[in-house]
Order: sequence, then C-alpha cells, then structure tokens
Amino acid sequence: MNISTPSATPSSAQPTLLPLSDRVREALAITLRGTEELLVESEFAQKLARSEQTGKPLRIKLGLDPTAPDLHLGHTVVLNKMRQLQDLGHTVIFLIGDFTSMIGDPSGRNITRPPLTREQIEQNAQTYFAQASLVLDPSKTEIRYNSEWSDPLGARGMIQLASRYTLARIMEREDFATRYKSGSPISIHELLYPLMQGYDSVALESDIELGGTDQRFNLLVGRELQRHYGQEPQCILTMPLLEGLDGVEKMSKSKGNYIGITEPANSIFGKMMSISDDMMWRYYELLSFRSSAEIEKLKQEVAQGRNPRDVKVDLSKEIVARFHSKQAADAALDDFMLRARGGVPDDIPSISLTGAPLGIGQLLKAANLVPSTSEGLRMVEQGGVRIDGATIGDKALKVSAGTFVVQVGKRKFARVALN
Repeated sequence: MNISTPSATPSSAQPTLLPLSDRVREALAITLRGTEELLVESEFAQKLARSEQTGKPLRIKLGLDPTAPDLHLGHTVVLNKMRQLQDLGHTVIFLIGDFTSMIGDPSGRNITRPPLTREQIEQNAQTYFAQASLVLDPSKTEIRYNSEWSDPLGARGMIQLASRYTLARIMEREDFATRYKSGSPISIHELLYPLMQGYDSVALESDIELGGTDQRFNLLVGRELQRHYGQEPQCILTMPLLEGLDGVEKMSKSKGNYIGITEPANSIFGKMMSISDDMMWRYYELLSFRSSAEIEKLKQEVAQGRNPRDVKVDLSKEIVARFHSKQAADAALDDFMLRARGGVPDDIPSISLTGAPLGIGQLLKAANLVPSTSEGLRMVEQGGVRIDGATIGDKALKVSAGTFVVQVGKRKFARVALN
C-alpha cells in the first residue's frame, strides 16, 4: 500500500442500519464475554450483521512484538478470544511485529525500553506462531509481519505518516505524559511506535483489533489513521490483563509469576494449584472454555460447601489438557497428589556431584534446585529443604557422600549422588 494515496474517501452519507439476527446477537455475546471494553459495540454489531449478509468474514487483528521467546497464559487471554472469533467464521490475522520490535513498545513503561536486535527478533519470532497455534487454528490463521509494509515506507513515507497525527494527541497517552512531567527522557523513536502500530491496521484493513488494556491508546491511533486513509475505522476489543501467580502484578516472565504454555504438564498443574481460591475465579473467567453458566454453577457449589480445591483441580486439568493432553492432565494430578502426601515423583532428575562433604547451599545450587547459594541458604532458613524426607534446618550443614533425594519447596526434587 502507498501511504500517500488513500484507498478511498469516506462517504458522508449515513449507512442504513442492518437488523440484528439471533445469530449476530449470539456472536456479539460471545465476543463480549470476559472483555474489558468493546469500542464501539454498535459499530461491531453492524459489522457482524454485514458479514452475515454478505458472507464476507471480518478481519480480526492481533499484533504481538516478539520481545521474549515464549508465550504464557497471560498471552492466551487474547488468543482465546481470537479463537472464539475464528470459530465464528472470521479471519484471524496473527501479526508478528518484527518492525515495531526494533522500536520497543513504551506502553505502561516509565523508562525507555532498549530496542531488540534483528537477531533477537528473528529468534523469538520463530517460536511465537508455533506456540500460538496451541490455541488458534493454524489452518484458518493468516500470519503477517509488519516489516512487509513498514520497511518500504522509507524516510519520506515515515514523514507523511507522522503528518497524520499531532504531538498533542500523542502526549495525551498517560505514560508519555507522566514521564514528561517527571523529567524522564522520551526518545523520538518511542513517539513513532503508536503510529506504526496504527498503520498496521491501515495496511491490513482490519475490522477489529484486539489487545490488552495497556494497548488501548495504540489501538485508538489505528482507528484514527484508518479514517485518514478512507477506511471504515476498526472496532477495538481490549481484554483484561491476567494477574500472575502472586495475585497482584500482571503475569510476566520478568516478574517470575508466570505459567508458560510450553512448560511440562506437572509444572503447569502445580502452578495452577498454587493460585489463591479467590484468584481461581479470575482464571476461570479469562482462561476456561466453560460457559458462563457452568462457571456460575461452580461458584454456587463452592458457596454451598464444595471444596474449592476440587474446582481448582478441574481448572488445572483443563489447562494442562489444552497444551498437552487429557492423559498428561490425569498424570499431573496423580503427581500433584503424590507430592501433597510427601511422596517422591517417579520422573525426578538424577544428578552426580563431586566434592563431598559439600555445603548445603552449594549442593542445592549445583543440583539446579536454586539459582544461587544464598537462595539455597534462605530456603533452608525457611524450612523449605528436605533430604530423604527430613527437614534441614542447619545452614552450616556439610553433606557427606551418598545418594539421596533432595527436595526444595513443594515441587522441586532431585536424586543426588554425591562423591
């Protein structure tokens, strides 16, 4: 697409409103479940009605910058919604932001994010779609890279694009405004990010774009740019940000409170079971494929005395089965119950070490049970370390030669042969 030549001029005539069939109303209800905001709902209803009338599927856009090599359950909140829209017959566009990654999305940040190198971007992007395909139907998904239209822009095209938006509007964004008031630096390239993400919507002629609540400003820029280029503006669907295992911060690999979708089945199950009973309902709403009526029934059962742990087990099995298999989910439950009874799982790693006698902190680190010796000593101090089932309380312990099972916390085990 040539950025200097809009595809059409919007008509000033008001379009005739189409009646909403039962099928369209059902599709709208499915779209709205678990969402934070749909802008503009009436416009999207008309898009659905027109799609039903013409048989032309809507173009549903989701853009992800490959800033890390793996996806976690927080990412799947939006992917789940994409799959629902895909199952309704619409076209899903999985956009990999290989160009915008080189800028670095400043959304929600109080400092400039270092741009990624081309090598980092390509390495991370390799795994993105393969992992997203665990949720999306890959045969019905269009994969695009925004370098397709962003690279050819050049300096002239970039200047023309920048002329479509004002600095005053850009500075309305909360994170930019906050950083400006506090005197924190804002690089010029960061101001370009919302424009480039918005131009993706122009290039793809998207009907609706999805994103987290932290992306709201960027999504609105896309809507505005589409108007400038003579397109019908996209609707915007924002999804809540899933809290991590701590129940406070949003799920993030950098915060260590995440559940990776490619983690082993036992790990996913154990982490799911560690969330609080209250947070469990949040996970049900945003991650489960159960209907709203089914979830409400589960809430009533718990209120009437059913053990919330049993309900959490059902959710944990559902998530493990989605990314592994039903058999893996059943095995993960058996493994979890064994650990809960103080048993030792069958599949723990075997590690050979030398240097006996070895300090307990050094042993834990060498066995890959803790990231550092100091963390190992902290776990000993907290009573979280066992050797052959006996709790270790002495941080000065020197472990003699032998073979034994070492446990840290509830889920980490190793069979250690120390010589």
